Amino acid sequence: MFPLLFGAGLVVLNLVTSARSQKTEPLSGSGDQLLFHGADQSDFAIMIPPGGTECFWQFARQTGYFYFSYEVQRTLGMSHDRHVAATAHTPQGFLIDTSQNVRGQINFSTKETGFYQLCLKNQQNHFGSVQVYLNFGVFYEGPEMDHKQKNERKQLNDTLDAIEENTRKVQNNIFHMWRYYNFARMRKTADFFLLQSNYNYVNWWSTAQSLVIVLSGILQLYFLKRFFNVPKTTDTKKPRC
Repeated sequence: MFPLLFGAGLVVLNLVTSARSQKTEPLSGSGDQLLFHGADQSDFAIMIPPGGTECFWQFARQTGYFYFSYEVQRTLGMSHDRHVAATAHTPQGFLIDTSQNVRGQINFSTKETGFYQLCLKNQQNHFGSVQVYLNFGVFYEGPEMDHKQKNERKQLNDTLDAIEENTRKVQNNIFHMWRYYNFARMRKTADFFLLQSNYNYVNWWSTAQSLVIVLSGILQLYFLKRFFNVPKTTDTKKPRC
């Protein structure tokens, strides 16, 4: 009897443990639940190997505006094609938009709550890696509030509403300035790598051409000296007419 009770207790314990270990993140379409979803904006650079694919997930709510911009900063390897393919998918896995260029943007309004997928494919380069700078995130034009907060807001006076509205406008303007600043950073870094590549190219070609010029001068001097080389004459060895 005791072994049966002990076995039943283990089964119940395993069921409780497995229930606790399941994901509790709300899917799109579920109620508004508190969820740790990370930062709303991200910007960084990554290196994509030849023929590789890199994907990222960004959480967004239903009433947001999603932006995604990228720029290829430099290429490493035998191939120098800077084109990459970018795609954006909904939390359900449906394709939203694609972009295939050296730099591009994908902007859209979020229709559902969940994690949106962003992918970059280095499908044009099979023998070279690319470094890509990414800037993506989501922002909301108005504050997120439930019905209770809306009712409380109606009780506030017009002065506080005006101050909050102006503050929200200033925050949106600062956010858009930050986005333009990131665009300038992407262009600046790409120009820096381009200048560095041209600098190395010019230095290597100048060194190679200098070596060729010196080597050709040495060979010319050697053959000219051979033209004026007069052999020594002896009684047994005299020059012929």
